[in-house]
Parts: sequence; structure tokens; C-alpha cells
Amino acid sequence: MTKEYRARTFKSGNSVALRLPKGLGIEPGREMRVREEQGRFTVEPADVKRKIDVSKFWGKAPGLTVPSRDDFDDPPRAWDRPGWPGWPDSSTPE
Repeated sequence: MTKEYRARTFKSGNSVALRLPKGLGIEPGREMRVREEQGRFTVEPADVKRKIDVSKFWGKAPGLTVPSRDDFDDPPRAWDRPGWPGWPDSSTPE
């Protein structure tokens, strides 16, 4: 036998929200998929794709080399020249 729960919608920001009863056993923060078909709504857990933690990958591929970029041009910029206005003057204290 299935249990029936009643809930009321409420405004949350610019959205309409529905609070799900604790008796359903859905943990907080769970991503859900909501579908509407001919005026009926279906709410079910979404397939959660695991995210890869890449924070510990550094140094795991010591043989990996990065090719040089011949197509990258880094011309000198005007503000790198000593005559540019605002260039740090060695005579003024910082």
C-alpha cells in the first residue's frame, strides 16, 4: 500500500517550491528530476554524475611535456617601457 502525502507550494525567490515531507526519506541536497506530462508531475532522483577531483593530479604524469607554442606572439607592451606615463620612478619613495 502506498502512502499519500499532501504538500502546499510556496514562493521561493522567483520560483515556486514544493517542500517534500521527511517521511519520504529523501536526504537534503539530493538532485531531483521533475517532468510534466499532460498536467501530471513526476519527481524522481536524478542520475548524478560523479565529478573528478583533479586537485591531486599534479605530478602524476612526469613524462608529459607541453609542446611549445610557435603561434603565440607576445609583443612588448607600451607600459613596459620606462618612458611610459606612470612608470615607477626610482627618485620617488614608495
